[in-house]
Amino acid sequence: MSIRPDEKKTTPVHRATEPPPIPGFAAGPTIAGKSLAVLRIATGFVFLWAFLDKLFGWGYATPSKGAWINGGSPTKGFLSGVHAGPFESMFHSWAGTWWADWLFMLGLGAIGVAVIAGVGLRLSAAAGALMMLMMWAAEWPLAQTMSTGEATHSTNPIVDYHIVYALVLIALAAAAAGNTWGLGRRWADLVGDRKWLR
Repeated sequence: MSIRPDEKKTTPVHRATEPPPIPGFAAGPTIAGKSLAVLRIATGFVFLWAFLDKLFGWGYATPSKGAWINGGSPTKGFLSGVHAGPFESMFHSWAGTWWADWLFMLGLGAIGVAVIAGVGLRLSAAAGALMMLMMWAAEWPLAQTMSTGEATHSTNPIVDYHIVYALVLIALAAAAAGNTWGLGRRWADLVGDRKWLR
């Protein structure tokens, strides 16, 4: 069989890539993306549940009579119970103040909603990490005994659940975890070049 001069011999090219997407269908999220989305929603729910329980007093961490809508203080019990660390007197002075209650509740609610929705994850990570760091400082797990003389029963003097939550929030923001099962992509289009809002 002869090849005319105007014909080119072609050989099929085999590439070790995924098959092209079906026309009209976008490629779905990866397993890593889905895993981060589940982690994002669960973490956001931790914050949102704390907000709702303190707001309405559902009887878990907050009894009905201690609900914020019933005149209770979301910060008084925790901050007045601080008995360890160099910031003990500072946290006692903050306990039950109107501004501490409002900042704490706004932080819990906003972080919870934003993280579940997958929007503003960078701001949520910064605010949530700061909140967790302050709660870590209030509990002061470095101490073995409280100012009352009792043992703190600290399980880990450095990395406790507050630090883990802070790191999770930072990782979710860094991985743009709101893009899977969230409104992250739409939010990014909305804020445009203001990347600090993403």
